[in-house]
Amino acid sequence: MAKTVLVINAGSSSIKYQLVDLESGEGLANGLVEKIGEPIDGHYKHEFNGEKHELDEPIKTHADGLKRVLGFFEEYGPNLQDSGIVAVGHRVVQGGSIFPKPALVNEKTIAQVKDLAVLAPLHNGPEAKGAEVMEQLLPDVPQIFVFDSSFFFQLPEEASTYALNKEVAEKYKIRRYGAHGTSHEYIGGVVPEFLGRPAEGLKQIVLHIGNGASASAQISGRPIDTSMGLTPLEGLMMGGRTGDIDPAVVFHLIRNAHMNVDEIDDLFNKKSGMMGMTGFADMREIDRLIGEGNKDAILAMKMYVHRIVGYIGNYTAQMGGVDVITFTAGVGENDDKVRAHVCKKLEPFGVKLDEEKNAIRSKQPRIISTPDSSVTICVIPTNEELAIAHKAEKIAKEGRDSYGNVFEK
Repeated sequence: MAKTVLVINAGSSSIKYQLVDLESGEGLANGLVEKIGEPIDGHYKHEFNGEKHELDEPIKTHADGLKRVLGFFEEYGPNLQDSGIVAVGHRVVQGGSIFPKPALVNEKTIAQVKDLAVLAPLHNGPEAKGAEVMEQLLPDVPQIFVFDSSFFFQLPEEASTYALNKEVAEKYKIRRYGAHGTSHEYIGGVVPEFLGRPAEGLKQIVLHIGNGASASAQISGRPIDTSMGLTPLEGLMMGGRTGDIDPAVVFHLIRNAHMNVDEIDDLFNKKSGMMGMTGFADMREIDRLIGEGNKDAILAMKMYVHRIVGYIGNYTAQMGGVDVITFTAGVGENDDKVRAHVCKKLEPFGVKLDEEKNAIRSKQPRIISTPDSSVTICVIPTNEELAIAHKAEKIAKEGRDSYGNVFEK
């Protein structure tokens, strides 16, 4: 009998889901719930067996949305029980210092995830709510929290610690937690197998570049640094986020623009980056503007590449060299121009891009550097859902997590 895991990613007004076949690694069905709690009609999309089913209606709460999703599985397939569902895996952005590993969902862990919303206010609350609802809707199926921050819990102290007053940092749990950890861990594990090289000693840089973007440095599959910090704001320039910026800009805006904390938070996280400079977060639109000679878009792209190359240089120095650089996520996997711009900047260090291979659009892992390149350049699609599914299945199989929580029907 097949074994599957339903992976759920709940946001403040949306829910993404995918039913993952553990044997094949394929997504059997997936869907999206949008505009939860908004005054206008919400939208559902459920895809299975090549067919797409959509529905527009008011969606008052996450509970209403998830009930309808389970109804889609019953009506359009696949039937969850017949598909051998063994667990529901909930993606959570922030596990703080409490959760270095996945955890079973229960009253205590739900409360802890909610408490950690102070570190990820846009994510943890809805993610805890999604787990709370699913625990009621599917009480006989183990529910597991899988944390984006867990992989980077392994960072060495010199990389995870800010040069902030020690007492303040300890009291308010301020450190570099990172984000996109599930993706970075997945790619870091896939690369050695794909290249046929031992993981031990392999020095990797993983570039998870999408609307949100982050970089990591890994040696032997363990992270030694990452670009995102206390929150996902730090690091690379992104679709709507500033990335690295002088913290004193906050003081400047409070004193001179008379902006409050919420206004600055919104400015830095949603109205900056590519969006703030060009009016668009979608890189396809940026490319169109560049083709039209738009100066703002041209400058924004130069900044975008400058920041990526800066992190590559930093991590190469920190690791004492680099063997593999891998592009992944929406932009990393699909935008050949961004990859070409980055690799062009690395040519003085012996990086050689195969332009024909780089131009190929494919969902398959591939090498886009030449055989004589000093660094192997890869494009490998990320699969966070599969990674979450495997972690959830492991805990469900054992019936307990590493914190001593036991699943009881």
